[in-house]
Amino acid sequence: MLNNFHIIAFTHRNLGVSEIGKLHIEDVKQEACLNSLKDKLGLKELMFLSTCNRVEFIFCCNIDADYEFLQDFFQTLYPGFLPETVNYFAQNADVFSKINAVEHMLSVASSIDSMVIGEREIITQVRNAFDNSKKMNLTGDFIRLVIRQTIETAKKVYTETSIATKPVSVVSLAYHKLRDMNIPLDARIMIVGAGTTNTNMSRFLRKHGFKNFVVFNRTASKAHSLANDLHGNGYDLEELKSYTNGFDVIITCTGSENHILTPEIYSKLLQGDTDRKVVIDIALPQDLDPQIVTKQHVTHISVEVLQKISNANLKERSKEIQHVEEIINDAIFEFKHIEKVREVELAMREVPQKVKEIRNTAVNDVFKSDLELLDDNSREILDKIIGYMEKKYMSGPMILAKEILLKK
Repeated sequence: MLNNFHIIAFTHRNLGVSEIGKLHIEDVKQEACLNSLKDKLGLKELMFLSTCNRVEFIFCCNIDADYEFLQDFFQTLYPGFLPETVNYFAQNADVFSKINAVEHMLSVASSIDSMVIGEREIITQVRNAFDNSKKMNLTGDFIRLVIRQTIETAKKVYTETSIATKPVSVVSLAYHKLRDMNIPLDARIMIVGAGTTNTNMSRFLRKHGFKNFVVFNRTASKAHSLANDLHGNGYDLEELKSYTNGFDVIITCTGSENHILTPEIYSKLLQGDTDRKVVIDIALPQDLDPQIVTKQHVTHISVEVLQKISNANLKERSKEIQHVEEIINDAIFEFKHIEKVREVELAMREVPQKVKEIRNTAVNDVFKSDLELLDDNSREILDKIIGYMEKKYMSGPMILAKEILLKK
């Protein structure tokens, strides 16, 4: 089956995120679309992996995954695609076959093929993709073996190397900065902007015990929605200039082209408070007017600072790649043996049934009249002898045959 194993991959290495997005399939449509593809192209097994920056098709078939096959593949799965779109994806696909496909799968789950090296989330995404594909009756025995080896290898990578130890995401780094400053959990945290970054940041803070939040956003409904999640209060961004309840930490990330936190607004927010404040500005361009940093008692953490830390941490993670590759090479060698053992097991699984059929024929047909002449005690002893020989003839020769086949 290894010779029939293929992966069609679209990642940040060969396509932009917007192009990859065209290959995503809605959850409610996946079962029908993928089973139809499997049937029409005669795929023996199929698994679909889809993340924010990756779409991969893992499958088994006895047809070469050449350009013509890729055209059929995309035309069948995406009937709404124009011919030029089908050709575009066929031309830009990364195709891995046989043991190279196994190696690719191991690299993906171990995160060295990821946009962000060391991002542990991918191992969960691979596991969930397999579980979903299995529920849709798409996968079989071979992909099960590949994924089992993949998950075990990824766990070993994250346990035995430091590839995931240093944070690289803005959210993680910003939180670590706050933690290092020993900000109390009841600190008054002001969230300016309710986009994806601030949403993730504020929920991360709440998860780690912070509990005093207020949210401002240009669209008031989004401010109220995020504030409800945080058990805080939400306001329209226009109300920021008249807010009088003070703050200890500001986390700001908006899409504004101008400074949201001007010197005048910042002074009003202070309400005469002279304690040092913390402002985490993750916006580009930044939301905090630079004059505030020079004139006020403030610890300013900018996205530029966080990005420098992220780049340094990525370099540290990259040093671990060689160690990860060694683990993957060992896993490939081990998988080759596992796959051979499984092939032998599948080839010999009919032997016990054949032996039972021979026994039944002998008892119920060939020697039926002879057995009828035996008394109950003799028949019982004969059954025990036949049963004993049946087990021995199945186990001994099968073990020997298995060893011979594996040596070959």
